[in-house]
Amino acid sequence: MCDGEICEPVTQSSANPRSEGGTVNKNGGSVPQINGSRPDSPVKNANAAEQQVDPLHVAEWSVEEVTQWATHMEHFSRSLLDCLRTEAIDGEVLLSLTEDDVRDFRYKLGFKLTFGELKKFWLAVLKLQLMVKHSAADPVMLGIESHMAGAGNYMPLVGTAGPPSSSCPCPQPECPSYISDCETYLRLGGRYIAQEYFKTAMSLAYSFVVTWITSFVMVIVHERVPDMKRYPPLPDIFLDNVPHIPWAFNMCEITGSLLFAIWLVVLIFHKYRMVLLRRFFALAGTVFLLRCVTMLITSLSVPGTHLQCSQKDFAVDDPNVDMVGALVIRMTRAYRIWSGLGMSIQGVRTCGDYMFSGHTVALTLLNFFITEYTPRNLYFLHTLTWLLNMFGIFFILAAHEHYSIDVFVAFYITSRLFLYYHTLANNRALMQSDSKRTRIWFPMFSYFESSVDGMVPNEFETPGSLINGIIDQLFKIKDQAVVTAKRHWMEDPMSTKSSIEMFGKDSDRYLHDLGSSTAFFSAHQTVGGLSRHNSQTHINSSQSNLSTNATAGGKVPLSQSPKRILKDVSLDPYSRTTMAATSQEKKLL
Repeated sequence: MCDGEICEPVTQSSANPRSEGGTVNKNGGSVPQINGSRPDSPVKNANAAEQQVDPLHVAEWSVEEVTQWATHMEHFSRSLLDCLRTEAIDGEVLLSLTEDDVRDFRYKLGFKLTFGELKKFWLAVLKLQLMVKHSAADPVMLGIESHMAGAGNYMPLVGTAGPPSSSCPCPQPECPSYISDCETYLRLGGRYIAQEYFKTAMSLAYSFVVTWITSFVMVIVHERVPDMKRYPPLPDIFLDNVPHIPWAFNMCEITGSLLFAIWLVVLIFHKYRMVLLRRFFALAGTVFLLRCVTMLITSLSVPGTHLQCSQKDFAVDDPNVDMVGALVIRMTRAYRIWSGLGMSIQGVRTCGDYMFSGHTVALTLLNFFITEYTPRNLYFLHTLTWLLNMFGIFFILAAHEHYSIDVFVAFYITSRLFLYYHTLANNRALMQSDSKRTRIWFPMFSYFESSVDGMVPNEFETPGSLINGIIDQLFKIKDQAVVTAKRHWMEDPMSTKSSIEMFGKDSDRYLHDLGSSTAFFSAHQTVGGLSRHNSQTHINSSQSNLSTNATAGGKVPLSQSPKRILKDVSLDPYSRTTMAATSQEKKLL
């Protein structure tokens, strides 16, 4: 076999290449027997060692006979025997198995088989297929033929009994027509990772809506913040032992801005930036939506006495303001929070949004995404992002802006969601036998990751290739727009009503008065801008007048000169009809 498999010829014993029948079991078929056994080989089963496999009858084996072959001849485990019975592997199916089929026993069908047992089973099947191939058996589809001659190309069995070739003719893989980057497709083992712009736009819209909901909920919880005189700060191990640092919270937001700048650079140059953006927006929206629930259902007291928080700051207590007016006021305040990204360096100050920390969520998400989608050997970058994450959390606590439980819960939830999401995506949870449960419990994950098979490789583009890619995308958009406009123009011609409204009575007058103008229309043709009945009437009458004048006078009067010609805009001036009419017109002149 190729790609790391053993590729040595399997020889048979020349003394007895095949038996002429073999023993018959009680079911009427031949008992599976070992072929080509050496006299000095250790015998594990005396009865089995004395018998041989007849290659003429392997294709006729039933499921039970295949199980007997796997049990007595090869001594496989019960799990593999159950797999053969469950999947109804008979003799014909056994001979048509490929290494991919054997690998699917574990990775797609979900049977608990070890890698070593799968490999031994494939080697046993390969030996059996080679034995049948070099026998005088009838033509049967063999998995070994499909592997050597290309997928889907089964060759009939040959009656020659010579040894197989020692070479290993691996087929050259080809790229499907829809693959634009063939080199990457082959390097990834035939996997194609689509950018899927629409799904990225959907995740962006989801995150956008969640940020608005978060801003509005922050306005509500500020109105419900407990009174600092009646509800002093709760006991906290960290806050009680670390003094308040006034500038610490600004430093936290600066570290977050630095992490965001690094993440932006990774996004710009990463080859699969659309997948990264889709996952980032999906996870950020989910975590912040959960935060809306936790900070709304329970209002904690203000964690620091330095904070000037009061319900009157955001309260709508004017009796003259109705419900709609109060909603408008709250939406205006929510917009201020949303436009400032909830950051104090942007002038946003809120209270009551404590469980759990949104700043910790942003720091942790940026850190995990940078370390996940950059090469593993960038130790300095990964150490830097982790230090920024930890120092940012420390600055939040040192500023006494959150309780310790707020920061701990935020870090735990964000990191767990990130790891769970990527574990399901990287291990192809949607490709397993129990994918239905995954689709039920994680519908958004199922939608966004339905076409991603395995890990996303960390491949980056150079600035030159990035610019070329942008230019190619612009040209593709332009070409698509031109094709769409042309198709729309060709499939949606000018309607009869619009033509009549455009020409109206003037069209009738010119068609009656200017007989030469009818040279543009055939007597048996319906003009694209006029109704069928009216156009035929005008054309026939005009052409009869023209022929009468031409016959009587020998030429067309000057009053009917073709210099003033009324053309229907729905008629192509370069069509054959128009060119023919123009030539007739010249002949009349």
